[in-house]
Amino acid sequence: MKHFILFSTVFLLSVNLYSQQAYTRILKLMGSRFDITVVANDSVKGNQAIDLAVAEITRIEKLISSWDANSQTSEINRNSGIKPIKVDAELFNLIERSMGISKLTDGAFDISYASMDKIWKFDGSMTEMPSEETIKTSVAKVGFGNIVLDKENLTVFLKLPGMKIGFGAIGKGYAADKAKALLMEKGVIAGIINASGDMNTWGKQPNGNEWTIAITNPLNKNKVFALFPLNEGAVVTSGNYEKFVSFNGIRYTHIINPKTGYPATGIISATVFAPKAELADALATSVFVMGIETGINRINQLPKVECIIIDENGNIYTSENIKIEKQ
Repeated sequence: MKHFILFSTVFLLSVNLYSQQAYTRILKLMGSRFDITVVANDSVKGNQAIDLAVAEITRIEKLISSWDANSQTSEINRNSGIKPIKVDAELFNLIERSMGISKLTDGAFDISYASMDKIWKFDGSMTEMPSEETIKTSVAKVGFGNIVLDKENLTVFLKLPGMKIGFGAIGKGYAADKAKALLMEKGVIAGIINASGDMNTWGKQPNGNEWTIAITNPLNKNKVFALFPLNEGAVVTSGNYEKFVSFNGIRYTHIINPKTGYPATGIISATVFAPKAELADALATSVFVMGIETGINRINQLPKVECIIIDENGNIYTSENIKIEKQ
């Protein structure tokens, strides 16, 4: 459903003026680049805090990964159409929240997108559109309504044989939330978890200023089009300016509507601000699928959630409470 645009959202660190410093480590987790920054009094404490975050993200990956044959997610997928699978409360709750977002977005977000046949290719090899019948067949096993949850027994059952779930459009955001919560619990006063563009912040920079988020101009990746202070919140940017195909003058993004099998059109970048990265992550994908008008209307109905959309002509659309400082 969604491939994140790596580094499409970046952060700016101010010069340290006090004894506390920002310590950053860049590494690969969950198959993607993570930048973990914490504010601490010295490098020992800074590195200890980052180690905690890495361990937490690794734990979550083992729980939700559909690539790990030993994960509970893989066990659910293997038993689609066969039997319910008992899972940890944490995974059950994540699936339950995911289904809540599916209902909120009328199916624009759907973790059962993993059931979709991979008929679209965005590597330059496609020479013609798939047929209508092929597209229709590709989503035959997709549909969050076929995910059966038993809250009392903590079981998950996928009704259709061959059906699968995956957390590609919410997993890194969830991991960023969990790492942030753990570090805050351990007394780390400030930091940023940057999960391949899924940004989650708390506290302030060492000089007392808020963290500043720079949103990349999707029409020129070397330029910034807006700066935002971000305090105790999350922001996720999703874009299609690198992965798309064009047929008959229409540009089709790699973000595919899980209900229809057709790629989204018209939008090249969607940035969502929310209290948690998990929600921002899922909504950034959903806005692409819902389109500009429906997407903004839906965002405007959600408390403490805002968005910025850029269409393929470079026009900018925002939710009600966004103020853009253009750069």
